[in-house]
Amino acid sequence: MAKAISNIRKQTVTEEDKRRKDLEEIETALLKNKDAILESLHILEHMNERGVLALLRGLFGQGDKVMDILVKKANTPETANMLKNLLLLTGVLGMLDVKQLEPFIVKLNAGVTKAVEEKDSGKKTGYFDIVRALKDPEINKAVTLLFSFLKGMGADTGGMERNTQPPEDQKHHQKPQTDE
Repeated sequence: MAKAISNIRKQTVTEEDKRRKDLEEIETALLKNKDAILESLHILEHMNERGVLALLRGLFGQGDKVMDILVKKANTPETANMLKNLLLLTGVLGMLDVKQLEPFIVKLNAGVTKAVEEKDSGKKTGYFDIVRALKDPEINKAVTLLFSFLKGMGADTGGMERNTQPPEDQKHHQKPQTDE
């Protein structure tokens, strides 16, 4: 039969052993993440060269003053309107069908390029030049596209529009409700 343990000794770790173990753990972590650390240092170097770190140090040093200025600036009707417009614009961008818009944007860019080329030509366009230009297939296609665009803009889209008016203004523009 085994003998019972009657004497238990607690292992004591000296401060030097604990420090050596911590340093080994840090060294292992540094070696394991070497690439990420070097990239972070590279980014910090660029930020320092461009004065970003000095700017951040100044901002954090004057934190209360900066926060006070930001809060006062944010508490203006212009800022509130800007944020409202930004949110509305974000919603509108979400509604756009980019696949349908892309060919139109390509044509728009081509038109802008052509306009820049002709900008300083000094040509004058008369009434008969306009009538003659309508026989040009490219111009005729562009005019047809423009008329289609204008027709789409003039179509009734009331059912597709979101209500962006403040509640106090909505009362005056609501349609009367009928009980059915």
